Order: sequence, then C-alpha cells, then structure tokens
Amino acid sequence: MPTMILVRHGRTTANASGVLAGRTPGVKLDETGREQVRRTGERLAVVPLAAVVSSPLERCRQTSRAIVEQQSEPTDLVIEKGITECDYGDWQGGTLTELGQEDLWNVVQSQPSAATFPGGESLATMQARAVAAVRRHDAELETTHGDHAVWAAVSHGDIIKAILADALGMHLDLFQRLHVDPASISIIRYGTHRPTVLASNTHAGDLAWLSVTPSTDDASVGGGAGPDAVSTHAAQASGRS
Repeated sequence: MPTMILVRHGRTTANASGVLAGRTPGVKLDETGREQVRRTGERLAVVPLAAVVSSPLERCRQTSRAIVEQQSEPTDLVIEKGITECDYGDWQGGTLTELGQEDLWNVVQSQPSAATFPGGESLATMQARAVAAVRRHDAELETTHGDHAVWAAVSHGDIIKAILADALGMHLDLFQRLHVDPASISIIRYGTHRPTVLASNTHAGDLAWLSVTPSTDDASVGGGAGPDAVSTHAAQASGRS
C-alpha cells in the first residue's frame, strides 16, 4: 500500500498571463512559481521519497528537480509521458478569455466526458492514460520498495483532477468540482479494497506522518484517531515506545 503524492507544477508565465500552454515547449516557471516549488520541496523534505515521477514538460521537470534537491538521500527522477499535459490540440496557445467563447467550453465545464479538443485528445482519454500510468508506477514501486513506499508524481492541473476523481469514484463529468492549484499537494493510497484520498490541494502543513503507513487499508469505522495515533501505535508495535 504505497502512498502517492500528486504535485502540480508551480505557476508559469502562461498561467500568469491566462494562456492555455498545453504541450507548448519552453513554458517555464515564473518567479512566483519557483518560490512555490521551493516551499513544496521543503514540505516534502521530511518524507523519504522512493521516486519522483514527472511529466516530461519543462515546468514539471523544474518542479521535480526542486523536490529531489531537498531530499536527504538520492532520489530517482523518472520521466513519464503518461502524465503529461492534456493534448488540447487547436486550443493550445489560446487565451482563456478567447476559449471561453467557444461552444466546447461549456461542454468542458458541464459534461467533460463528452469533450474532445479539436486536433487533440478527449478528456476521457486523458484520464484513462494518466490513471493507468500512476497505477503502474505505484505497483512497480511497491514491488521494488515495499508497501510502505512514498513517491511523488509531478503533473498538471487537469491530469491531477482526473486522477483524484477516479480515486474518489467520481464520474468524469464531476471532475470540475475539484480544484488543484500550482505547487499544491494531493495524496492518494491505492489499497486492496479501494483507493483512499488522504488530501487534496494542500499548500501547507507537516507531512512527516506520511512516513508511517497503517498496517491495514480497512476504513476506520467512526473515522479513526488520526496520524498521530497511527505513529504511536506503529512505534509501540516495533518496541520503540
């Protein structure tokens, strides 16, 4: 039962100017984005990561490097095309103001499962290949690092929203109810019975509790006692307290 940390890349020049960058090459973090990912790297520094898996686009690779550089031990950085940005086709490079006038915009907002970008991919295809990619890495890391492995996937807003929606059992038509900010952290565990979403779109807070994985993925009836209790019980079981 590894733990997957989903990290959106930091703010880019395109984000700041309201442009849909898509897969446009050379889109990089702006000054605000670089500061955002530095802080995200600091949050994750207390969590030994088995790997950082990144979208191939430059803004994600910049974010991934900021995370890896603050790890206390060498951490593998893996490039994964399966979590690259949605192929927005002819929409790529357009301003959000202009795109908002297109008929397809309302489909994307209200029925994303029916949306296919002209000259690009559908949101349903995007979700399927992204979920398949993270599930594959999660299984591989469990095999190589054990079921207590913690790893990070660095990707894009719509990709992360689609992965979260799948883990929550939400239809893709509901995924616009989710919000994922630049450099935010969301957390999923894929268990035996079901995925569990531990956090979504977080910007602050201690993550040291992620180093302790519960011995079971059964849901705690009544909600449980929280991560401090999990850490205490794990320490007692191992004879450390």
